[in-house]
Amino acid sequence: MVVAENIHKSYGKVEVLKGIDLQVDEREIVSIAGASGAGKSTLLQILGTIEKPGKGLVNIDGVEVSRLKDRELSAFRNKKIGFVFQFHHLLPEFTALENICIPAFIAGKGRREAEKRALELLDFIHLSDRAEHKPAELSGGEQQRIAVARALMNNPSVVFADEPSGNLDSAASEDLHRLFFDLRNDFGQTFVIVTHNKHLAKMADRRFLIKDGIISRENN
Repeated sequence: MVVAENIHKSYGKVEVLKGIDLQVDEREIVSIAGASGAGKSTLLQILGTIEKPGKGLVNIDGVEVSRLKDRELSAFRNKKIGFVFQFHHLLPEFTALENICIPAFIAGKGRREAEKRALELLDFIHLSDRAEHKPAELSGGEQQRIAVARALMNNPSVVFADEPSGNLDSAASEDLHRLFFDLRNDFGQTFVIVTHNKHLAKMADRRFLIKDGIISRENN
């Protein structure tokens, strides 16, 4: 599903990534760990096409993304990639239902089709009764589950998550972690997760560690 080859990235004279090779299979949940500043988020943003590598190739679902022009890349990202960040980034003026629908509207889908899909996702994450609530009326755990549903709106090939439980208490974190695996089991979803949470990292099918700009596999 995701193949990265010889990924390098520098900021000025500081070389953050020094030749990363990584492969993620369909329906796999992979975690990436490492010390602060090791380049975890930079790698995730490159894999997710938000940033471009200084050198190297990224292939997602059979497409070499570096060959896509800006407009093609935006369309590809909207259709094939979902993102979940540490902070939910929900729009405060919109309801939970409306926030989930946003990627579908960007893709040009009609309101009826978008809301049908959003309601299905709300039911799956057990928040149907929060559909008309705005983010300020939701708990932190509920907000992050809404963000996960939004990431899944267009049925992406892969979801990239950057410290998704980093802003949650232990109970909400555990609920969110279980949700990832339920989504994999029920929808065949693929996840690449950057996390400091050792429990979540160990739950993954495979764990990787970034150190000194190089990535290595850890045994579960």
